[in-house]
Amino acid sequence: MSWHQELLVSFDLETTGTDIERDRIVTAALIRLEGDGRAVDKRSWLLDPGVPIPEEATAIHGISTSYVQEHGSSPGAATEEITEALAEALRADIPLVVMNARYDLSLLDRECRRHGLRTLSERLGHIPAPVVDPLVLDKHVDRYRRGKRALQALCEHYGVPLDAAHEAGADAVAAAGVARRIGEKYPAVALPSPRALHALQETAAAGQAASFQAYLRRSGDPRARVEGAWPLIPHQP
Repeated sequence: MSWHQELLVSFDLETTGTDIERDRIVTAALIRLEGDGRAVDKRSWLLDPGVPIPEEATAIHGISTSYVQEHGSSPGAATEEITEALAEALRADIPLVVMNARYDLSLLDRECRRHGLRTLSERLGHIPAPVVDPLVLDKHVDRYRRGKRALQALCEHYGVPLDAAHEAGADAVAAAGVARRIGEKYPAVALPSPRALHALQETAAAGQAASFQAYLRRSGDPRARVEGAWPLIPHQP
């Protein structure tokens, strides 16, 4: 059987912003899903990041600074639990679904470093794998489709329900659903080995980043270079 017909673990973060070097985790969810899509185990975390949550972020995920101060866990302890839970899944070679893995896994890496914890890569002895990234896969199989490719847009395109966007658990389940639909629809990525799929995505993500950088150059866009590493942006000491 292919990876999309088997057990998956899906992961999602909601955060204080989009800067992996500066922003913090607010909520996290890790959902274990059987091949038929049934969620058989759910873990979630609410963290007090120790910094104010900007109003723009609260407007997206609905979580305020005052709420996490009252109900949130210590960020160091929660980050340890989250990272070890991911490590357990990957040690068992269960594919880890992460929408835009380059962002979520890199931000988690920086949180570990901030709190003096072993990173996911250090626990595994290698870059996190096998990872399944619906964003990278969708760009690979349908390169020239116009329109947005955020999770909500992908759910609409592939007919996957998303009832509570920007709630980490709902987003994790939806990301797994999108990944499965891509595997069902496109034989080229319905590989029997999750490791082979991971390698395919590494190559695809690098090519996608290079293409976007070329587009920025052609359009005279002054934005910084696009990071090509996937699924983790290396830490710069």
